[in-house]
Amino acid sequence: MVKKLTFQKNYHDYLDGKLKLANYQKVGIAFLITVIAGCVGWLYEFVFTFANEGTGEWYMKGGNLLPWINIYAIGALLVVPLTYRFRQYPPVVFVIAFLTTGFVELVGGWLVYVIGNGTRYWDYNDQPWNFGNIGGFVCLLSVSAFAIGSLLLMYAVLPFCIYLARRMSKRAFLALAITLFALIMIDELMNLTLKNMNLPTAMDYYRSQGWEYR
Repeated sequence: MVKKLTFQKNYHDYLDGKLKLANYQKVGIAFLITVIAGCVGWLYEFVFTFANEGTGEWYMKGGNLLPWINIYAIGALLVVPLTYRFRQYPPVVFVIAFLTTGFVELVGGWLVYVIGNGTRYWDYNDQPWNFGNIGGFVCLLSVSAFAIGSLLLMYAVLPFCIYLARRMSKRAFLALAITLFALIMIDELMNLTLKNMNLPTAMDYYRSQGWEYR
């Protein structure tokens, strides 16, 4: 009788470097990380803005119809391969994630600013706790929060995704990962297309429903 894989056994295998994943599992895990990181990033922005504004009002975040923000997914997809070999050393993971997410936020914010002729999706110049602020694109508080989030990614989210990949059948796992990833990508591409055609986007829809953006 084959003993079923437990999450605890999977977690030990993950930390001990005993995992041997098939290519389809690696791709599916990347898809799930993309979806989860973007959704958690949206939730973080949603709650952080509520707390930071101090008005008692909730403000919509992101530019998609679904609760997903792409820069968080990009950061996660960089953090995972850069820190994976150091997963037995959380302080090292934290430092690498700190530098990686800081780079992504700084470069991402600067590119949007340059390409968009002064457009900013975030600005730390007006934040009360903006020590280490660089051009309003990045500050110590934000990068520290992202590095802590990266620890959750490497020690909770990624092991869970690996567990699903090893526990589920190939067909079921790929169906789950591809479906979720496809929904996010369709939403992202649809909004980019609508924006480039000067047609109403998801942001316009939410504003029409009474939501305000910050």
